[in-house]
Amino acid sequence: MAQKQQEKKKFIWEGKDRSGKIKKGDMSALSSALVKTQLRSQGISPTKVVQERKSLLGGKGKSIKPMDISIFTRQLAVMMKAGVPLVQSFDIVSEGLANESMKELVLKIKTEVEGGSSFAYAIKQHPLYFDDLFCSLVESGEQSGALETMLDRIATYKEKTEALKAKLKKALNYPIAVLVIAAVVTGILLIKVVPQFESVFAGFGAELPAFTQMVINLSEFMQAWWFIILISIIAIGYSFSQVLKRSEKARNQLDRILLKAPVVGKITYDSSVARYCRTLSTTFAAGVPLVEALDSVSGAAGNVVFTNAINKIKEDVSSGTQLNHSMKQSGLFPPMCLQMVAIGEESGALDEMLDKVATHFEAEVDNAVDGLTSLMEPIIMSVLGVLVGGLIIAMYLPIFQLGKTIG
Repeated sequence: MAQKQQEKKKFIWEGKDRSGKIKKGDMSALSSALVKTQLRSQGISPTKVVQERKSLLGGKGKSIKPMDISIFTRQLAVMMKAGVPLVQSFDIVSEGLANESMKELVLKIKTEVEGGSSFAYAIKQHPLYFDDLFCSLVESGEQSGALETMLDRIATYKEKTEALKAKLKKALNYPIAVLVIAAVVTGILLIKVVPQFESVFAGFGAELPAFTQMVINLSEFMQAWWFIILISIIAIGYSFSQVLKRSEKARNQLDRILLKAPVVGKITYDSSVARYCRTLSTTFAAGVPLVEALDSVSGAAGNVVFTNAINKIKEDVSSGTQLNHSMKQSGLFPPMCLQMVAIGEESGALDEMLDKVATHFEAEVDNAVDGLTSLMEPIIMSVLGVLVGGLIIAMYLPIFQLGKTIG
């Protein structure tokens, strides 16, 4: 009777059907565990079940970001390695947090643990911030009696993963910033500066150079239609973001384009290989069976091409194929990665070999992004110089011609 009086909550879920296709939806239930049970009975393997709610603090404080979770994990690992009990560690860590939302999350977890729940169970109640991989690794650490060691591994994994994401965003955002700056500067010059020269040229009574006339025509067009152009750009950008948000096919196509794009494609590829190796190394070292580890890795791949390849690798490995052979058949992984995995399988040190591969490709991403940044700086100066210099030359050509005529 008591269970019937409990209020049902709405959960947003995401999972894969038997064919591997991603499904999404919502469901009302008493708990996330019941939602997962119901989904499994429908032939759907749930990957994420999140309770629909506004925010942890009802709008107060900053939002909790993955980096906050990474810092919390590292601090907790340090506390426990120093011999501080888990509950006391929560108090010490929460006192040093500037983000009020994060502080309240830590205290909620502490309350759960104080009430007799395991740490893994406590964080499972907050799926918005702790994914299935995080929860399963913590649970493995608790069961093996090596939670402090497992937290240290998770912290390292989170730190390196977030650093890799930051590098990738930097590589993608930099060219976009260049284009936006160039467009804004050019627009201001055409709308505000060129018309001042146009009024001067009107009194010359002579035919303007073709280049100058072209710039003036472009300026008149921008003055008449700048608002429509701006609205169109915003509408296109918003529509594009909504298409990516709502359409799995569009996101998959973008993933494929990014892998093939010049410069950025190499960075995207290296980061995907690094993420694959880092996640598989962490889960396998935690004692998670290889097939189950690959399931977690596919969800953290970050690119549909790698996700599809990892799902195929998982099927091959579950049927008895060696990991390195299955990876080689996918045609997606570099020879260095394949050789290290083969050595790891033969020597029984697969997690160590994967860790070395991940470190190598993370360094490759760092170097590539630093190189791209160094390359983009002179390109920015050149592009802006050509645009601004071209407009100035166009405006001063009639004045130069007038000076020659008078001379």
